[in-house]
Amino acid sequence: MSGREKRRSRSHSVLSTKHSVLIGDSVLSPVQPVPGVQEVTQSSVLSPQSMSLRIGDITIHLFTEDPEMKLQVEGAIRDFLVDEAQPNIRVRAAWAELSRDIMGHKLFDSGSVWQLYCRNGSYLFRFATRAYGLNPYKIAIFDSDFSVGEVYLHRPYFNPAQPINPLEYPLDELLITHLLARGGGVEIHACGLIDLRGNGCLFVGQSEAGKTTMARLWQKQKGVTILSDDRIILRKLGKKIWMYGTPWHGDAGLACPARAPLMTVYFLRHDQKNELIFQRPVDALARLFACSFPLFYNREALDSTFTFLEDVVKNVPCYELQFKPDNHVLEFVQHEHSTSRALSPCGGV
Repeated sequence: MSGREKRRSRSHSVLSTKHSVLIGDSVLSPVQPVPGVQEVTQSSVLSPQSMSLRIGDITIHLFTEDPEMKLQVEGAIRDFLVDEAQPNIRVRAAWAELSRDIMGHKLFDSGSVWQLYCRNGSYLFRFATRAYGLNPYKIAIFDSDFSVGEVYLHRPYFNPAQPINPLEYPLDELLITHLLARGGGVEIHACGLIDLRGNGCLFVGQSEAGKTTMARLWQKQKGVTILSDDRIILRKLGKKIWMYGTPWHGDAGLACPARAPLMTVYFLRHDQKNELIFQRPVDALARLFACSFPLFYNREALDSTFTFLEDVVKNVPCYELQFKPDNHVLEFVQHEHSTSRALSPCGGV
């Protein structure tokens, strides 16, 4: 290719075997072609717009070759933008004309806006809502190990002059959960915080369990950092389990990209009094799994999630925290651990 910038029109099925993605000196292998999708962008491969996100120490590099597509993220996820680094996954974004055709073997239907299909060894996420129309507003295709992907936005539904985030929720979270399920960790419905000594405390529960309530109570404590009031990532580095904040917050809107070693797990339960009950590993495992994000359509991913959670409950003390939702529960937790052989006011034994 010559040194001068080239622009060319495209009108072909996306992800055709003739198409490769160029990033610097690296050529990414294409995924299998998908019929019924016509890319309609003007391309300039020499100077793509790009951004990198890091969530749970997983880096996603998003780029576009279309100078008319303006990439932008808003809200809590802005805090997870990083300088360009070696990514775990590279994702190209483009405008396209998307059809409503079914695109492979359906693996999973979320019951909301997205469905997952398998086609010739690739994974295809289809996003659709009647608010837009009958055609999907977005599809995303990834190779079998989720290292390379492409996202296509149905141009008639959008104003190309407006900035857009092709990875807009829930696609960003879907990417992270699929990469974690390959043995890298797990995402949990939980509030997570870092205490004064830098130790992590996890408050686990489904909707209405009290995660946001707990986050708001701890938020008032000096020196405490709230990683998230709704979703936390767990990963193992060396011999320690680490917890990470995520941008997918709850009603309190609390999200932080920091991390900390996990010292204690609490399973939340509303009550009229405060009480701490130690959980046997087998019981803690079942409760953690119930609050995780397992890929039920993938047996290997399920096994990986289960094995990882077994490691968590073997190495981190777990309790049921029956609590009355006021400031006394903070004093209770701190007192219970300060009178035991705890490493910190809310740390593990």
